[in-house]
Amino acid sequence: MGEALDMKEDKAATTSSSRSLVQGKMSTRPWSLALVFISLFLLSLGASGFTRPAPGRIITTRHNKSESHPQQVHVSAVGADQMRISWITDDKHVASIVDYGKAPGKYDLSATGEHTSYRYFFYTSGKIHHVKIGPLEPDTVYYYRCGGVDDEFSFKTPPASLPVEFAIVGDLGQTEWTASTLAHVRKTNYDMLLLPGDLSYADTQQPLWDSFGRFVEPYASKRPWMVTQGNHEIEAFPILHCHPFEAYNARWRMPFEESGSTSNLYYSFDVAGAIHVIMLGSYTDFDSKSAQYKWLVQDLAKVDRWRTPWLIVLLHAPWYNTNTAHQGEGEAMRKAMESLLYNARVDAVFVGHVHAYERFKRVYDNEANSCGPVHITIGDGGNREGLARDFDEGHKTVSLSLFHEASFGHGRLSVVNRTHAHWSWHRNDESDSTVADEVWLDSLSASEACKIDPSLAYSGTTTKDEL
Repeated sequence: MGEALDMKEDKAATTSSSRSLVQGKMSTRPWSLALVFISLFLLSLGASGFTRPAPGRIITTRHNKSESHPQQVHVSAVGADQMRISWITDDKHVASIVDYGKAPGKYDLSATGEHTSYRYFFYTSGKIHHVKIGPLEPDTVYYYRCGGVDDEFSFKTPPASLPVEFAIVGDLGQTEWTASTLAHVRKTNYDMLLLPGDLSYADTQQPLWDSFGRFVEPYASKRPWMVTQGNHEIEAFPILHCHPFEAYNARWRMPFEESGSTSNLYYSFDVAGAIHVIMLGSYTDFDSKSAQYKWLVQDLAKVDRWRTPWLIVLLHAPWYNTNTAHQGEGEAMRKAMESLLYNARVDAVFVGHVHAYERFKRVYDNEANSCGPVHITIGDGGNREGLARDFDEGHKTVSLSLFHEASFGHGRLSVVNRTHAHWSWHRNDESDSTVADEVWLDSLSASEACKIDPSLAYSGTTTKDEL
């Protein structure tokens, strides 16, 4: 599938498949970090299988080049044949311009864009540039430079038709585990990365946003990264700072306007002419009177499942979860929106928030349902808070959970054709990425038993199909 990626493998220890594990929330104070590391290590000694070590240290990056030099470069998809190049400069006078072409050092085309910045208490961001380039050819490597500076980057556009491969990872952060996860992602080719929230774990410490941008640049500058927000992106304080998601919205601009949304917190896009991906916001209004709900109804109504046989949704807080961490936090959103996704025959829902991996059966309204989506928690990218180790074997939905494990890793969704896709979860296992769970998925658009009822589609009306 185009340009191969290479990188030295980061060494990282891995974690086992024990189901009686504990989550701890990590403080940024050194003594607290040490205490948590020791506690997690001692807990891991009793785990079955191989040993789960403590979370890796936080990795911070520094910008040691000139103020006009581009940093934190990342790309995102905009429509069928455009990309948005985003980067930051400390020099406020650098032009928002991208030169690009299909051969190294030969930039036949150029585009200009827009810029922004923001203040957060005593912090002032650099100049944040966003430039759309295109039209671009599918499945093609483009070389580019930002702001006229000679440093060259390259990215590959997604293919125009199937097959296509997504890397999916949530709750990323910037730790040694994150480095291991991204190294494993990069070893195998993919077309696009999907991230269901919790990016930098800056948690109001704005320089950590800059560090994260530099940390992921070697990856995010080569493939489109499509993200949605998590709770760690909120960064709001009553009275003192009343504007949530300010850093996230300024730095990670997604194609919300192109999908008819009025908010960067929820949007949609198509991939390879056959997959419609919807990014939802767990931390903005979602009830039936909200702008997000009304937008979702309209967006789903536009999807032609004959032309677009695959329908995928990402959001942050899980609707189905047998882990003791974050229990019930997605329940209000599930009650508000689940029927919309079910009636539209969404194929899969990917979430984060819980720092573990879990895969459910096809489900609707807390029951197994062959016409409901597969729900997958993939919040194990490498965050600084550690793993959510405790699963409730007596949970009311435990019979719906097919596999769960508290280990760091990432997922792969290979959409092979109009009817079949392969999902695999890759555990960070020492220097290798080990496939610990996998399943073939059938598109619901091809199921005679799950034909969409026109009277119910894209509405809040619910029905339960027989298995």
